[in-house]
Amino acid sequence: MTSSPPFRSDESATPAGHRGPRGDLLLHLKREGKATVRELAAALGYSITAIRHHIKELEVEGVVTFDRTHHGVGAPSHAYRLSPEGQALFPDRYERTVADLLDHVVASQGRATAVSLLETHYVALQQRIVAETAHLAPDRRGEAVARILAAEGYMATWSGAESGGMLTEHNCPHQLVAQRFPEICVAEETFLTQVFRGPVARQSRIADGCGTCSYHVPTAPGAGENQ
Repeated sequence: MTSSPPFRSDESATPAGHRGPRGDLLLHLKREGKATVRELAAALGYSITAIRHHIKELEVEGVVTFDRTHHGVGAPSHAYRLSPEGQALFPDRYERTVADLLDHVVASQGRATAVSLLETHYVALQQRIVAETAHLAPDRRGEAVARILAAEGYMATWSGAESGGMLTEHNCPHQLVAQRFPEICVAEETFLTQVFRGPVARQSRIADGCGTCSYHVPTAPGAGENQ
């Protein structure tokens, strides 16, 4: 019996210096947040032995860590995730420079001015997304929003359902900025309520140490917008 060929990720998305199996592992953990050895083997198409070997190397390197999970009787399972060093391997789109510039704005003009600049970014993004998705049916808007945000570096995905959906951002292109200015996360939530034309509920936040930023849209995007 032949086995399926190993998963191959887009090398442009994997961190520099981590191509091949280790790049696949890092990218999968970046997208999914956490995974066990068996889950990684099933998703990527490598053997469990190979996954354990590469995971051990990435642990020694300090870019992967794990959480122990107990499920009744028996040994605990290990759910692997990126460490802060692992998160830092992914492109940050010059966010350190932006954060430093914002610090200068705070020193010279006050924090309110810096926050206003951050909010302006989301207003512009909101206007563009609303314009690009206005013609779409409500159940297609979430997919389009995710595609646009993915192009902006958020690695966003959309999981829809009849009663609503989940927007998940697997990367924060301004994580350092968000840590210094948590107001940007409030601005993002406000921006999404406008894009989806209704309330959203944040489920997780990368700046808090979670693997993703995720938002639940409790009703189908755009439902009731003409009421």
